[in-house]
Amino acid sequence: MGTSTKSPEDWLLAAETEKQKGRFKIFLGYAPGVGKTFSMLSEGIRRRSRGEDVVIGIVETHDRAATAELAVKLEQMLRREIDYKGTLFTEMDVDAILARMPQVALIDELAHTNIEGSRFSKRYEDVLLLLDNNIDVLSTVNIQHVESLAPRVQALTGISVREQVPDWVLDRADEIVISDLTPEALVTRMRRGDIYPPERIERSLANFFRRGNLIALREMALQRVTRAVDRNLDDYVRRKKLGTHWTVSEKVAVCISSSPQGRDLIARGARLAEALGAELYVLHVENPRDQEPERKKILESNLQFAKNLGATLIPLSGGDTARTSATFIRENRITQAIVGRSATHGLKSYMYYLAIQRFMSEAPHVDLHIVTQERH
Repeated sequence: MGTSTKSPEDWLLAAETEKQKGRFKIFLGYAPGVGKTFSMLSEGIRRRSRGEDVVIGIVETHDRAATAELAVKLEQMLRREIDYKGTLFTEMDVDAILARMPQVALIDELAHTNIEGSRFSKRYEDVLLLLDNNIDVLSTVNIQHVESLAPRVQALTGISVREQVPDWVLDRADEIVISDLTPEALVTRMRRGDIYPPERIERSLANFFRRGNLIALREMALQRVTRAVDRNLDDYVRRKKLGTHWTVSEKVAVCISSSPQGRDLIARGARLAEALGAELYVLHVENPRDQEPERKKILESNLQFAKNLGATLIPLSGGDTARTSATFIRENRITQAIVGRSATHGLKSYMYYLAIQRFMSEAPHVDLHIVTQERH
């Protein structure tokens, strides 16, 4: 009888292979014409060449020749016809895909709103159903359709984005890749007629496709992909128990107590997070004194202020404030930490420096900002 030679990594890979849900991959772009659908189709063709069962659930070629040439190389599911107020519309037939049960489904335009009478109101709901049935999904979306960014996009471009996909749907993705192209190359494609018909070119270049718009939208898309990469790295670091110095994006943590100075620290943290394009966390280690009426009121006010600024609130408990805060900062790979220091003398000053020393020994890879605050 032979003995098993599987390593722990082999067993982990085997467990991951026997997946309960489909894997979700999103091709993210910052404007029409950057190549999202082309990239999605190219991957579908590669996966079919490796022996996987791949179908096109729905793809919009927008009469782009290169995209259309790829689309005919894969099996395409027939669309469902729906009569809505006397007009015939076609939509992706999610029930037909479920009946067909492919290994991989290609589904374009994730933010699309389905016509009334469809099984779901939004296409991303169709996608989630397929994933729940262990079908891998490749999909596409442009950054302007991400719900949290829609107000910024409207302020930037003057264009109201009607079709949106919630941020949590993108967070559900196992992988997000950017279909990138420089704004200059994209404009060249536009002028060549590769994106829109001739009658739409000049109007588009003067509106949505203005160079300043494209630069800003591209930056938003790159930031979103960085966030996704960092989240995947978080999972990998935890699984492999790697060092806390592994990081991609900036994360700012503000450590507050139930003192009036907390509001200033939060405001400073918010400014730093905005400048770095970082996530903002506000940490508070519980203390029995927090239940005193005046301190409780101040703490609640500070936490509400942090919430209004979009911070993630982290309540912590532990007898050693410095060590408790540092543990969270180390384990969550925070890159910038802000703490306050009221002007103190004698023993209080000595105890404060001991706490800072303990903090730095527990979280050596963080950049620590100590903000001196005079008492009034």
